[in-house]
Amino acid sequence: MQKNIKNVSETEQVLEIILSAEEFGTEYNKELEEAKRSVQIKGFRKGHAPASLIKKLAGPSIETTVAEKMASKYFGEIADSGAIKPINRAEIISFSFEDDQLILKLAYEIQPEFELSDFSEYSFTKALYTITDEDVEREIQQILKAQATLISVDEAASTTDTVIGDVWKLNDVGEPKEDSITENHHFSLEYLPEENPFRMALLGKKRGESIDVENKKEETNAEPSIFRVIVREIKRLELPELTDDLVKEVTEQQFESAADLRSDIRNQIEANFIKLAEEDLLELISEKLIEANPVSAPESMVGSFTQMLVDNAKRQIGGAFPSSFDEKDFLETLRPNAVKHAQWMVISRKIAETENITVSEDDLKAYVEKEISENPSLDKERLLESYKTGEIRDFIAESVIKKKIYDLLKSKVTITEEERLTSTREV
Repeated sequence: MQKNIKNVSETEQVLEIILSAEEFGTEYNKELEEAKRSVQIKGFRKGHAPASLIKKLAGPSIETTVAEKMASKYFGEIADSGAIKPINRAEIISFSFEDDQLILKLAYEIQPEFELSDFSEYSFTKALYTITDEDVEREIQQILKAQATLISVDEAASTTDTVIGDVWKLNDVGEPKEDSITENHHFSLEYLPEENPFRMALLGKKRGESIDVENKKEETNAEPSIFRVIVREIKRLELPELTDDLVKEVTEQQFESAADLRSDIRNQIEANFIKLAEEDLLELISEKLIEANPVSAPESMVGSFTQMLVDNAKRQIGGAFPSSFDEKDFLETLRPNAVKHAQWMVISRKIAETENITVSEDDLKAYVEKEISENPSLDKERLLESYKTGEIRDFIAESVIKKKIYDLLKSKVTITEEERLTSTREV
């Protein structure tokens, strides 16, 4: 076997493999015999057609199959030897059988070579969030809202009320259009954007009042529409008192008192903001390292991250984009973020290589045991078995090495803490 490696770019290589007849002949003859047994040629009994005729009819198919098998075999051997370091599967870009040789050309991507900049002098600020009584009270209010009842009030509509009214669309002379009435339409003011014309018009209105609302449709060239709303009812949420009995009921006896619930909510908020502060810090570190190491991102990585972002977007809107959605344009807007993710993966791998960060069996087992201790409902035996092979093992290994890389980075840079209110961080 002969091999020639050509660098096409920082992240792409082409490998030429030249095999002798001795190296590919056995596989070729095997495929030829299989074709002789399966190909039916008029005038010959199946399996008795001459090899020359079989080659003429099935030769291209045989050559393609042999080329694919030889490519897979020898590409794997060359990669295992360390001569190349591919990050994705190779693609056959050409092959030819000539002069008793099989010449294969394979394209694949590699980790770009670069010198990692020194990051030991970097400094970062990590948020230390202060949890306030107001933070806890907001969560309590959400719990109470789920137990609240809507009652009618003879007062002006406030920002958290629901206004019920009859709605007409008006014609050019300001009169209601026939058959355009929508009776008892519910306007939940709390959930309408502040700039929504109906919200702005209905705030402060009372039962029986009539108002005209202009919907300007600034995002289109359409003429503005004018609606008339007659307020029929103002409804307001009446929240129950947070008693110990209510706490027992809504938490299914998990907590015995309102004090216990408040304490748990505070702990949860605190844990959530500790996690957010950690995520923000790690993002700052990764952004700094990307800026200091402007590496090229392999397209296969960029493609994978783009697909991940697309899938996340689809999940958030119910699983699919609307038929009119311009997905091509959306992909373009996602690309810079996908490139950033890919660059960070390249840099992370370089850090792991430079610092000799590896994952051992003990690391994998410790990760699984930690998951089990934090989630008692998990099937312990099944999880312990599943981590040993397949995609779950790869996922765990990636998670472990990612944590090791971040722990190393945090140990080498300077981190100072800064007290902040939770209101300064959007969750």
